[in-house]
Amino acid sequence: MIQIKNISKSYVKEKKTIDDLNLEIKNGEIFGFLGPNGAGKTTTIKMITGILDIDEGDILIDNISIKENPIKAKKEFGFVPDSPDLFLKLKGIEYLNFLADIYNVSKEDRKNRIEKYSKMFDMFDNLNDRIQSYSHGMRQKIIVIGAMLHNPKNWILDEPMTGLDPKSAHDLKVLMKEHSSKGNCVFFSTHVLEVAEKLCDRIGIINKGKLIFVGTYEEMKKKFKEDASLEDLFLEITE
Repeated sequence: MIQIKNISKSYVKEKKTIDDLNLEIKNGEIFGFLGPNGAGKTTTIKMITGILDIDEGDILIDNISIKENPIKAKKEFGFVPDSPDLFLKLKGIEYLNFLADIYNVSKEDRKNRIEKYSKMFDMFDNLNDRIQSYSHGMRQKIIVIGAMLHNPKNWILDEPMTGLDPKSAHDLKVLMKEHSSKGNCVFFSTHVLEVAEKLCDRIGIINKGKLIFVGTYEEMKKKFKEDASLEDLFLEITE
């Protein structure tokens, strides 16, 4: 579970990028975080994951404060950032073992999980190649695999399907459904509204740093327009 409590963030004095945001992502759900470019999605995610400091408020990961106990809180989630250009000089297998070491994943568990996920995402034969030689999609896959290695309850995914081929995108969506069905939490941002419409249990829409809607797609239709697609509703809400 992820609890966002009255958080605010400013990059420029007297102008809030995130303005008093309150949100709870529950166990057992896939939560889609939507908004236009510059709305504050990635800033929010970077505060959830401890990459950015929180100016006001707090964020709890399974009741652990990311401000007060960041190391313990970070062990409770797996994170896929919006850019996969990380540790480019490492080989794929070196990167995965590096993450497994950080999270104290046993040799047996890491071997099994690396084999399972690398074969699922067609990366097994590329693990001994350097990440800098990977295509964008391959880099995205290795980052996704790394986020799953320590089997975290909470997945925090920032545009996770960008660059993935159709099969890999489908496999990731299946994994997200399986993960939430086991009582775990999946929080992800996306610009692909068709994916959000079909996949999410609930949706949050942020615009200009403020949360302007939280609920199910059905609740959104009842509130705004019964026969509208999520794309139409999103455009209407964020105008």
